[in-house]
Amino acid sequence: MSQAVLFANDTLAAADTPDAPGFEIGWDHARYRLVPPAEQLHAGNPVRQGWQAGQAVFGHRTLRPSTAVRQWLQLRLSAWLRGQSFEALQVTPNFLAQLEVARCPVTREPLTQGTGQPTDAVVERVFHGAGIAAGNLVTLSARAAAAKAHCGWDDALGFAHQIECGHVERIAGLDAAEWRRLAVLMSLATPLKHAQVAALPLLVLPPNRLRVLNPVQALQTLLTLLFTRPAYARNMADLAAVMPSSAARQTYQVFMHTLLARRVAAGPMADGPALRRAMEEAWQHPLVQRRWQRLALSLSMGECEHIVQYAGRRKLAGDSWQWLSRAAATEGWALESQGRIEEAAVTIATPVQHPLRTQPHKALRNVRFTRQSPSSACVPAANGATP
Repeated sequence: MSQAVLFANDTLAAADTPDAPGFEIGWDHARYRLVPPAEQLHAGNPVRQGWQAGQAVFGHRTLRPSTAVRQWLQLRLSAWLRGQSFEALQVTPNFLAQLEVARCPVTREPLTQGTGQPTDAVVERVFHGAGIAAGNLVTLSARAAAAKAHCGWDDALGFAHQIECGHVERIAGLDAAEWRRLAVLMSLATPLKHAQVAALPLLVLPPNRLRVLNPVQALQTLLTLLFTRPAYARNMADLAAVMPSSAARQTYQVFMHTLLARRVAAGPMADGPALRRAMEEAWQHPLVQRRWQRLALSLSMGECEHIVQYAGRRKLAGDSWQWLSRAAATEGWALESQGRIEEAAVTIATPVQHPLRTQPHKALRNVRFTRQSPSSACVPAANGATP
């Protein structure tokens, strides 16, 4: 993000004005020779003021905007309009470029760019109780993002159940399988009780840079990813040695051999994305889920952390996973204000209430992160680098 900007006779600094975020958004539009949305161009709008000031300074000496730059500007503008917290140090165009995926993890349809269609890629928050920050962002199709809106993970499960009961065929454009995948995706970055997330099948493997806050899901992810790498039989035996008891070790062996059977049934696959999809599909099998739940509930939160930390040191899930402390994992998330800016700048637009909800989400009202969250979190990071 641009720093404080002086122009004219150096008497007005953007960083000193009440509407500095809006001004800087306009300024960066001019830096990349982009025009802000028409509704931000009326007289007196800080975005317009910044845009005009930037045009005067940059002229034709502008930068070429990439897809990630456009997403970055759109995210910042959306956050400013809605009074949401935006962590500007880590959420950069370079960071957003690392979130790009070929297919939506919820709808599994190929993603497009800038076509105005429901398949267009958009960057969305995962946990609505946090701001726009590294580790809380994912790329979805516009269709999935619109359905998600202000829903919580348990709302998504409820919608899937309604469809499966035959009440409707779709809700907000998503079918039951898509709602279940969305629920699991949202749960990964939502601080939840151990028993709650132990009951969830891993229908979606965490996308790049998403931070898995619940230790039992970090373990679930780790065990699933073992089968996407070579030497998984040796790694299975390695992890068995760190199970906290003989009973847990036996339960672990039964679960892993059940998951192994599903991996073998998928056949040889050289394609990474296809293999990840096959492992996600393995969690559709009821026996896999039952045996996982038996293992997960036999372990405490601390024991799950210990096993994942051990696997991280041994690099059993590869070099791209890192273990972060709780403070580092949620840095810039604005959890204390549930992702809001208490005294937001002038709001130009008011977000529309989601049509599926009439009450605030109870998890966002009642969450107590310091009691329910783990002391650390797992992060899938590109090239082994911390976001």
